[in-house]
Amino acid sequence: MTRQISFSKLEQDLRARLREKVSAAESTEDVKKFFAQTVGELLQKVLGDNVDLRYEDIRFNPREKGAYVISERLQKMKGFASVWRESDLPHIIKRMAEFALKRHEHLERHRDKTEAKMYPVPGKATQRSSGHGVESRDRRQR
Repeated sequence: MTRQISFSKLEQDLRARLREKVSAAESTEDVKKFFAQTVGELLQKVLGDNVDLRYEDIRFNPREKGAYVISERLQKMKGFASVWRESDLPHIIKRMAEFALKRHEHLERHRDKTEAKMYPVPGKATQRSSGHGVESRDRRQR
């Protein structure tokens, strides 16, 4: 029976940060950036100085199987390959990608709302939550 290295303690800490960042993401690009940063931080803690890690080595890509891509450069590195095979790292990154994918899909479905928040049109009625739904400023003033 082979023994597997576990990084679940690191996952707990970083998953909470990823959740916080991704939940606050205003665009799909934010989701991609936060995922790459968080997984990069995880890999840095796991691999230390054994691997020359670059930002582009891990990318969130909702069109890929698993919703992420690991660069060939990183996959070929001896220090990375052995840890990848002998640990729960693939499962941890998969769970992180699944969470990021849900937020990405939500932002994609509501792209018009996201863009309206990010790029408000001057003179257009602003919307504010009143606790019972959304009402425009014009309606409240009547």
